[in-house]
Amino acid sequence: MLSAKEVAVIAAKALDGKKGVDLKLIEITDVSTLADYFLICTATSSTHVKTLCDAAEEAMDKVSEPLLSREGHRGGAWVLLDFGSVVVHVFTEEARKFYDLERLWQDGRQLNLSGVIEGE
Repeated sequence: MLSAKEVAVIAAKALDGKKGVDLKLIEITDVSTLADYFLICTATSSTHVKTLCDAAEEAMDKVSEPLLSREGHRGGAWVLLDFGSVVVHVFTEEARKFYDLERLWQDGRQLNLSGVIEGE
């Protein structure tokens, strides 16, 4: 069985592989019971949001990590994928600025993804 951090890294690699922008991984175990990690990513368009989410779901399927729920905006501006210990947030640039999860979860610990993904 994979650790929450391993699951988060697999999701990050999947998003990075589909050209996700400005990936941030925030450990929230000490500040919330919602999940262990939030993975935040920007997409360049609503079509890109769907592509990134499909890639994350496919990567999680391969490691038998079930998708518990998927929520999103019909306009394709943001999607939340809940894998239990890891919640993936994919936003368009405007939606990411609007929701500003990095500020909202600033009490969490932002982890360095360099060395894990190519885009960093």
